[in-house]
Amino acid sequence: MASVEDDLTKEQRQAKDDADREREAVEQAALPYQWRQELGEVEINIPVPPGTRGKNLVVTIQKKRLVIGLKGQEPILDGELCKEIKVEESNWTLQDQKTVLVTLEKLNKQTWWENVLTHHPKIDTSKIEPPNSKLSDLDSETRGIVEKMMFDNQQKQMGKPTSDEIKKAEVLRKFQAQHPELDLSSANIM
Repeated sequence: MASVEDDLTKEQRQAKDDADREREAVEQAALPYQWRQELGEVEINIPVPPGTRGKNLVVTIQKKRLVIGLKGQEPILDGELCKEIKVEESNWTLQDQKTVLVTLEKLNKQTWWENVLTHHPKIDTSKIEPPNSKLSDLDSETRGIVEKMMFDNQQKQMGKPTSDEIKKAEVLRKFQAQHPELDLSSANIM
């Protein structure tokens, strides 16, 4: 089934994306906290009155629920988390007696969260651009594949043979040396 967006021109789609991003920014700015995420965790900054002490806080971190507030007052955050977390690997700290920093370890480290609490405005996770990872962050097999792809891309841009083409040429050269009676000068192996 085709969506309305399929019928938009490039300019109309860009204008819609810009308007959606602006609406999201306004909705997120209205929340009583700021948050950011990586694939593995969600970090929430909740401003509290200057001079707040840890003993003045009520903090409850559960698998699907989060409550943050000051004792004797309505909670600043209270609700169901949009996804499950690993409680034992999640934590909170009070920074400079004015900000509660909560770090939630995601149970599923392969998904982006649309929001922190289910009743808060959602963001469009399809527009999230993950930070570039470093080659050193990859396991050795994946790193080898990525390095080969990078080498081949660089070779193509310079008009030089890729790693596979170099291997084929080497095999052909060895075969030619073992069988000088064959004329492979017009063979096309690329």
